[in-house]
Amino acid sequence: MKLDGFGLFVNDMGKMIRFYRDVLGFEIKEDENTSNVYLIKDSTLFLLYGRNDFEKMTNRKYEYINNVNGHFEIALYVDTFEEVDIEYHKAVKKGAASILEPTTEPWGQRTCYIADPEGNLIEIGSFNKPFKR
Repeated sequence: MKLDGFGLFVNDMGKMIRFYRDVLGFEIKEDENTSNVYLIKDSTLFLLYGRNDFEKMTNRKYEYINNVNGHFEIALYVDTFEEVDIEYHKAVKKGAASILEPTTEPWGQRTCYIADPEGNLIEIGSFNKPFKR
């Protein structure tokens, strides 16, 4: 098996679409009233799926964490330390919640954390060189 991507089960699809499109620059073409968003970002599948729709599909109820949660993070990479600071400040100015201001860690990474409107953690980081897989 290969990892294909990841998804977020969201409560307010419109708000989440606006955040990932308008704050982080993801190309999302779906209408804000859709039940799911399926897109590719940097060769990775990214899915937003309405919680109610998923519960109907699976015929189950799930528990969701409210506020900022620490179960996982979405990691975004930029090429330079300066870009970490720039992207952090742009995101916060556009409404992202600040979790950790840009910091250079002892292992050589400059990193910061923001949260989306439903509390999912997003890291913006760099090792001050272009990303290589």
